[in-house]
Amino acid sequence: MSFDLVLFGGTGDLTWRKLMPALFQAFRHGTLPQEGRILAVARDERSDDDYRAFIKERFADVEISKRPSDDEFERFARMLHYRRMDLSQPEHYAGLKVWVDDRGADTVVLFLATSPHLFPVVCQQLGEARLNGPNVRVVLEKPLGHDLASAQEINRAVSAAFSESQALRIDHYLGKPAVQNLMALRFGNALFEPLWRRESIANIQITMAESIGVGTRGDFYDRTGALRDMIQNHALQLLTMIAMEPPPTSDADAIRDEKLKVLRSLKPFTPESVSRDVVRGQYKAGMVDGKPVVGYLDEAKVPPGSTCDTFVALRTEVQNWRWAGVPFYLRTGKRLAARDAQIVVNFREVPHPIFPGNRQANKLVIKLQPEDGLQLHLLAAKHAGGNELLSPVSLDLDFDKAFASERVGGYERLLMDALAGRLNLFVRSDEQEQAWRWVEPVLHAWARDPAGPRAYAAGGWGPAAASALVARDGYVWVEEQ
Repeated sequence: MSFDLVLFGGTGDLTWRKLMPALFQAFRHGTLPQEGRILAVARDERSDDDYRAFIKERFADVEISKRPSDDEFERFARMLHYRRMDLSQPEHYAGLKVWVDDRGADTVVLFLATSPHLFPVVCQQLGEARLNGPNVRVVLEKPLGHDLASAQEINRAVSAAFSESQALRIDHYLGKPAVQNLMALRFGNALFEPLWRRESIANIQITMAESIGVGTRGDFYDRTGALRDMIQNHALQLLTMIAMEPPPTSDADAIRDEKLKVLRSLKPFTPESVSRDVVRGQYKAGMVDGKPVVGYLDEAKVPPGSTCDTFVALRTEVQNWRWAGVPFYLRTGKRLAARDAQIVVNFREVPHPIFPGNRQANKLVIKLQPEDGLQLHLLAAKHAGGNELLSPVSLDLDFDKAFASERVGGYERLLMDALAGRLNLFVRSDEQEQAWRWVEPVLHAWARDPAGPRAYAAGGWGPAAASALVARDGYVWVEEQ
């Protein structure tokens, strides 16, 4: 298959930190079609060789196992090209169309790795330049708007130039191997389906924790915050995959229809429930990995007195027959105790215990980072003095060990899906807008709240109110168990 992959924002952080390493890994693994061209476009004046040297230098920041040798990079670099473009100038799009049409590739993928406020003008210009034919797909990187109205504006601009099947809204969490295996776990095995409901499950916890701070991205992060950056997209996508009904087929729209039903079933927020069921925090100075770190307000490019949320914990419910009454707890934050992303399914205790000692309930832990895997926590008998004492044991599946071949990263998987036209792991516009519709009352309530976020020390697990949020239902976060 021949392809042209055009990276708008070709010199930006996303391109050289994520996209180029992912494309190189696909090249190394032999999954990137050889009959392809990768074109980076940006405002700078560069030659192809200049751009190749720029990317080679940036590979020094990639983890050692994923860096190319000189020979590998020389072969990979033959696919790389560069073109100067001012994204506001129609004649530059006309020139790009000539470049694309001259070769007539089977597939053209346009990846918008730019600031989202440019999406409408870029899509309009692409449409007017007729760079939207049936073999063209456009990939949109998050954040897609900062509220419902801006998301709808972007979607209107995209839909004016491209059909829904051509517009691929990317969420790199959906490319993670453990997330893909979540679908296999639920719909490829009969083991858990009878238990996957309110009668057997006590609560579900989704945690996406980072030990790092905002670094040099303080100005961007301050306009975004944890709720927009992580909950509205990543966390809700994970929740839909946990809670969705089995789709009739593995077709992309069949899956996305079921995910949309979950989003529409989420218990809506009111001003009263926001104050009760949502905790927002902001990190102050503390210790991470034994080293002192500054608080958020002392980070570079953060405005004085900012009330930006760097931590969010919330409680919600999916109001349908399968999940009625089961609390879902979502949590994310910067400068927490560990880099950890996981989904914990806590099962109910046995109805009548007959063994003395430990009554810890079973739980299934789906680990997303730093490693991918599954852990099933059970109780087993331990003989002592003639009494049956139960002790916790676990069945541990490490995907890296279970599958001998090298694991495929999230962006690598999604880029290859975009080239192949596989839509299952991309987000549809109605899903995205419904997610904004659900979180927007929280944003409105915060805007009217003079108290601002609760302070928490870097290196912990967020404000004490987050523990109280779960304790109110008689539960604890998984690291407190």
